[in-house]
Amino acid sequence: MLFTCSPFCTDSTHHHRAAARLAGSQDIPQRSARTLALATRAPARSSAPKAAGKNTRRPTSAGKPSHKVIDVHCHYLNPAVNQKAAHLNPAQHDPTAVFATELTNQTNIKQMKDRAPKLTGVDERLRDMDRMGVDIQAVSPAPYHYFYFTEPGLGAELARDVNEGIASLVAAHPDRFVGIGSVPLQNAELAVKELEYAVRTLGLRGVEINTNVNGLNLTDPQLGLEKFFAKANELGTVIFMHPMGFTQGDRLRNHYFNNVIGNPLDTTLAVSHLIFDGVVARYPKIRFIAAHGGGFIAHYWARMDHAWRARPDCRTIIKRKPSSYLEKFYFDTITFDPRMVRQLIDRYGPEHVLLGTDYPYDMGEEHPRGLLAEVKRLSAKDRKLIEGGNAARLLKIR
Repeated sequence: MLFTCSPFCTDSTHHHRAAARLAGSQDIPQRSARTLALATRAPARSSAPKAAGKNTRRPTSAGKPSHKVIDVHCHYLNPAVNQKAAHLNPAQHDPTAVFATELTNQTNIKQMKDRAPKLTGVDERLRDMDRMGVDIQAVSPAPYHYFYFTEPGLGAELARDVNEGIASLVAAHPDRFVGIGSVPLQNAELAVKELEYAVRTLGLRGVEINTNVNGLNLTDPQLGLEKFFAKANELGTVIFMHPMGFTQGDRLRNHYFNNVIGNPLDTTLAVSHLIFDGVVARYPKIRFIAAHGGGFIAHYWARMDHAWRARPDCRTIIKRKPSSYLEKFYFDTITFDPRMVRQLIDRYGPEHVLLGTDYPYDMGEEHPRGLLAEVKRLSAKDRKLIEGGNAARLLKIR
């Protein structure tokens, strides 16, 4: 993560505000919901040529591919929303800030100065996309913009601001971006309402959710999210699951472990509950994307299958082995090793693997096409699916 100190920090000694002003100067003007909906539902094909992008790993191909290359995992932080929420001191609710060392905080403050224009602006983002050979980004909120800790009404208001900001970004560059929105999961009724608005009115292609809600599992009865999942199933929604550290991270403070280990760990826990508590079985039309290569569970699934066979307490709800439900998930390529991408392809099929970068964070993949070029025995057909075909199908990109 970038803002372990929190992007909302108001400590003048950190010099955040100058960077925020610089980034904010590139922000996209707000537009009406009707204009945004029209602009985001059917992106036009761009006639402008795009750079093929160079990779320091290995040559990706003999020039620009004929298919669209789509990045399903990249983030945008809205400066106006940041400013609106700054008085809430969101960092106190951010596990990546709470469970961190001073070195981690200072490292991320230093990075902020360089990466803020990438995260909050457009010009440098477009140049980087061209360099990486990415035609379209499916832009989702920066994880710091979940705002689940707020009072539900305010959370819904902030989610609406986040969604309209992303829709504005898409409307300004419909050939380069599609949007993935946010919902206030601290209140199921408001989450349902915002999901419908984001998808049906703004034309966003899905929503991003955290892997927990204020430390509660997504299936915790206290949250009552069954109605949210039911609505997402009705709409056939893409739900992009993105963690923000591990909420019980006392043992993960050092060495940036609450990102390095905590992020895939929280994804593993969230996906496991969705499977074992029956959400995936009950709502088969939801298209779940698990970030960072699916966390640990995507690569260590056999243990839960064994437990399901061996123990009655692992068979209280689901009727089939857990991995059969895991096979319904989609996984991005952010694994940093071609052997792990190969494992995802072999286990879940090329149709369930999606190109991702985690742009613009330092824990992202700078050369996504170069990574795929290193995957052994990857056919041209399968590479086309992973680089863009699967995302185009899921996100309804022409």
